[in-house]
Amino acid sequence: MSDWLIYRGSGEPHGGLREKLPEPPPWRTFNRSGDDATRRLGELARAVSYRPDDEEIELVNAALYLRRPLLVTGKPGTGKSTLAHSVARELGLGRVLSWPITSKSDRLEGLYQYDAIARLQDASLRQSEGRDAADLDIGRYIRLGPLGTALLPQHLPRVLLIDELDKSDIDLPNDLLTLFEEGKYEIRELSRIAADQPTANVQTHDGESTVEIRDGKVCCEAFPLIIITSNGERDFPPPFLRRCLRLQLKPPSKDRLNDIVRAHLGRNAAETAADLLDRFVSLRNNGDLATDQLLNAIYLASRHAWPGDREKLVSEVMQYLNTSEQQ
Repeated sequence: MSDWLIYRGSGEPHGGLREKLPEPPPWRTFNRSGDDATRRLGELARAVSYRPDDEEIELVNAALYLRRPLLVTGKPGTGKSTLAHSVARELGLGRVLSWPITSKSDRLEGLYQYDAIARLQDASLRQSEGRDAADLDIGRYIRLGPLGTALLPQHLPRVLLIDELDKSDIDLPNDLLTLFEEGKYEIRELSRIAADQPTANVQTHDGESTVEIRDGKVCCEAFPLIIITSNGERDFPPPFLRRCLRLQLKPPSKDRLNDIVRAHLGRNAAETAADLLDRFVSLRNNGDLATDQLLNAIYLASRHAWPGDREKLVSEVMQYLNTSEQQ
């Protein structure tokens, strides 16, 4: 046990973290390089290791052909959001534009943000310095949201992940219908001044570039592949459902789980932890478990010699997602 422990609870400082902390799991690797310090290499690991079934493949292709959003429903941990990363990587469509939904999310949040307060502060500062504030570039104060960036005119579609739409306000699904149909929107702050300033350069959601907007209007050239996830916690209105293709993700089978473990952790890990996979499948029949929990257990057992017995590992790591369920 003492060889495994990094934090010992003794209250005595020591250098065990630097000496003993191993490399993280592939899906929990972070990247400090580049302009985006929060970019996760784990996204790549998930995309590479994702194993879709035939129905998933068919419906993704149907969404691409029809230029329709794909509404993906399933229990937590079934790979709903990972599907977006898998498609983007395989088709070379760049980084996924992600819009995580909360109860406060609205249509405008997805399209763009205008920082009027910052512009006013900068104008006041210029005036206090005796400089002209009239020539402030309004584009500096506008940043496109994930949906707004996805609808920019470009030759190839971007992949947009609208994650957990069932958390949204009741009106948001209907508010998105016109955007899904027409593939265009207006930045009112720019259209109001279009006669005097017909173009403006604004920042994209991913922060990797700026883009020129003319007359305050944006219209897509290639409709994005929009993958909308839902945990099935609410019903969506029929007009919204009519505009989407629907995919119900089932929990992965034992064979598919084995493929996922091999892709993430290698053949040896899958073979040495076969009993944990069997135990996971058995427990999943009685309650909700996520594939991440299985990977966590196998990672600890195969890479770092979990000091307790297998049952203890299962009870610690494979706890049901619904706290009312008991193992």
